[in-house]
Order: sequence, then structure tokens, then C-alpha cells
Amino acid sequence: MQQRRFQIPAEEKTVRELRAGQRLLLNGTLITARDRAHRWLAEKNSHELQPLLDGGALYHCGPIMQKQGDVWICKAAGPTSSLRQEPYMAGLIRKYGIRCIIGKGGMGPETAEALREYGTVYCSAVGGAAVLYANTVESVEAVFRLEAFGMPEALWLMKVRDFPVMVSMDTHGNSLYRDIEKISKTRLGKII
Repeated sequence: MQQRRFQIPAEEKTVRELRAGQRLLLNGTLITARDRAHRWLAEKNSHELQPLLDGGALYHCGPIMQKQGDVWICKAAGPTSSLRQEPYMAGLIRKYGIRCIIGKGGMGPETAEALREYGTVYCSAVGGAAVLYANTVESVEAVFRLEAFGMPEALWLMKVRDFPVMVSMDTHGNSLYRDIEKISKTRLGKII
């Protein structure tokens, strides 16, 4: 399957056209978020981040940044496990209008339902490819909550070019993780 260039932020209609198994090259802006950021976004109404998240992408990532003068340079930006964010994700999709979640390992049933209801996809990024992903970052546009949360937990707004992902959970209820689980159970049953 060929990779498709995909612009972020995106409209709901365009996101609903995507299917699990499609490979994308994301272009535009995304915001990184880990545990503290998810909790903060859930508890607060971030008017500053609302327009950036509406139609946007939230990347489960704790990047390594280096400051050169007044400019931040992304040195590593690999994905972190997404399932830890399951208690927050459905609410954040609804609250902020997020169209794309990026991480590794997939999400749970509440998030899967929110993907269907609100027109959002979950995309897998490759673990162990932190430098590859950092090389797609054209610029670090802003950082939020750096002093309060520290570098890996802060929310980093990054402009990316050809950021490679695969749609793993789509708006139609399809999930590559569920498919793999079914195949694994069938094969395990034949072995035992």
C-alpha cells in the first residue's frame, strides 16, 4: 500500500475517509503530550491550546529538545505507550476536537468508541525510531507548561514534514490491534 501525504489539521470528513492499515506521511503541526499533560488538559479548559488541538494531532511522546539560542531543536521524538492515556483520551477528543492521535500500542474501548463518534483516528508510530521522527520536525513552534512539567512532559507544538505513521484504529471500528489479537488466539489454539 502506498503512503498518502496527509495534512494536519484535518477536517472530520477527510479523517473519516482513512482506513486501518493505511500508511500516512503527516504534514503540518502536532502537539506532544504525556501523562501530566493529559491530566492537565482534562482538568483545565486550555483556551490557548483549543485552536491548536481542534482538528489537530496529539502525539504521545516525551521528546528530547535542545535549545540553541532562542530556538528549540528536536533531537529525539519517539512514541510512548498510549494505553496509559485511556482514562483521558475519549474526553479530550470530545472536548478539544482532536482528529488524530499518534502513539504506540493502541487504545482501549472508550477511545475506540470516541474515534467512531467524533471522527478521529489512532495512528501507530514506530518505537525505537526517535531520531527518524526528530528528523521530520521542521521547527518547534511553541512549548506549553515547560516549567511546570519539565521537558518530556511539556506540550510541544512541532511543525512536521512527512512524519510516517500507520492508521491502526479508524472511524469505522476497525483496529489492527484487535485483528492481530484474533489471529494470535486462533494460532495459539492450534498450538495448544
